[in-house]
Amino acid sequence: MKLRFTAAFVALAASPAVAEDFGMTVQQILNDKTPELFGFAAPLAATAQKSGEDYRTPEQSANDQVDLAEGLTASYLSRELGNKADMMALFPLENPTHLIVCIEGDREVLNDEGKLNPAVQSVSLADGTLKTLFRGTTDCDGIRTTPWNTILATEEEGDGGAYEIFDPLSLEDVVLLDRGTGATTDPEHIFRHHALPVIAWEGLTITREGVVYAGDELRPGSSHLSDSDGGSIFKFVPETAWDGSPVASGEESPFAAGTVYAMQVQCVEDEIQFGQGCEVGNAAWIEVDAKVARREADTRGATGYYRPEDLHTDPVYAGEGVRFCWTNTQREKAQSYGEVMCAVDTDPTGIQTMNDDGEYSFTTVTNRFVEGDPEMNSVDNLAFQPSTGNVYVIEDHSNGDVWACLPDGADRDIKSDGCVRMLSVKDSEAEPSGFMFSADGKTAYVNIQHSDDGNMPKYDDYKTDDLLIITGFTK
Repeated sequence: MKLRFTAAFVALAASPAVAEDFGMTVQQILNDKTPELFGFAAPLAATAQKSGEDYRTPEQSANDQVDLAEGLTASYLSRELGNKADMMALFPLENPTHLIVCIEGDREVLNDEGKLNPAVQSVSLADGTLKTLFRGTTDCDGIRTTPWNTILATEEEGDGGAYEIFDPLSLEDVVLLDRGTGATTDPEHIFRHHALPVIAWEGLTITREGVVYAGDELRPGSSHLSDSDGGSIFKFVPETAWDGSPVASGEESPFAAGTVYAMQVQCVEDEIQFGQGCEVGNAAWIEVDAKVARREADTRGATGYYRPEDLHTDPVYAGEGVRFCWTNTQREKAQSYGEVMCAVDTDPTGIQTMNDDGEYSFTTVTNRFVEGDPEMNSVDNLAFQPSTGNVYVIEDHSNGDVWACLPDGADRDIKSDGCVRMLSVKDSEAEPSGFMFSADGKTAYVNIQHSDDGNMPKYDDYKTDDLLIITGFTK
């Protein structure tokens, strides 16, 4: 990408401003080329100003909820989505008609009849019709449509479960009776997979074979030991890979049985050597027990990160295996600004191997792709734009911003070629969440999460969030 800027750099080299601050010159070139690189007219200059209390009202337009980059427009898909609406998945995979949304609320009883909290809801893309499919999880967060057209919904809790939902659009008000066993009022359609790791699920991705990559949303030193490492990256390899046949039940699913591994980044090139300071480079996969995956990852030396959150496969990666990226939120108040990491796994169904000389051949390598700063920080969600490969990075704090980041170009580094601000939430009690694109990359969807609802009516005996449609992308 940066090679395109050669002529501009030559012209600018004669300017005294270059000597004063060359980095600002590069940033200005990026801003000027926003239409070409990002598909909107100009980036957003600053974060939205802080709002007063009870900002959200029934009369507001969608454009009252967010400041947008020039050329983009917001509209409502729903104003009745459950409070703390988080990640979303388009369903079905081909020609999707709905968004299936995780609601990141606690398990709680809502009325005298014993109604439990909404956990998974569907929203019609045609008219915003909303339906609660599943109730009673704790902190439903990570959610994806599987290659065989079911939904995998997961809990961001230390004992978080993973639930596969069959024929989701046919369901309504299925209740989770017991989080430990996964028992529901409709076991034919919702199945808890105990072969998947018990972690605080957030980001995840699923390969065609049924391999699952996922992060454990955990801060260092906050688990069972004061000096414990942070959240690990896990890989589930199914005992039986999906072969393209229909999957009609939990017992037939690739998630029914398999092996769980945690990623252990190495400090050397051909042997096992790991520990503090080894966060990037070659990575091994060490087997852990799914039931105690977090504890075993820590005690067996898996690499810990500072709150791994959203995770997605790169749709434009053309190499061997898969490339997946995830966010580490970190903590901006401690001047730890967050980052996006990316890994390439050339053998998704395998792990590292050792040759006859006792040397290891590693199949996975991980490196930093985007580093945060005082303006772009606390990164949580991320989304690839399918049409460009640009990565959109979403902040996890009030008046949160969404940043658009370029892929790495032909320059010598291995990081994004630059980021510009695309969206900022106006309600100071809210943040953006669940950001994702349509298959053609021309439409984006975003939740305005846990807004200040003092002026808003409840839906389904529950507070609500806004789900916005963002249009105007030309790439």
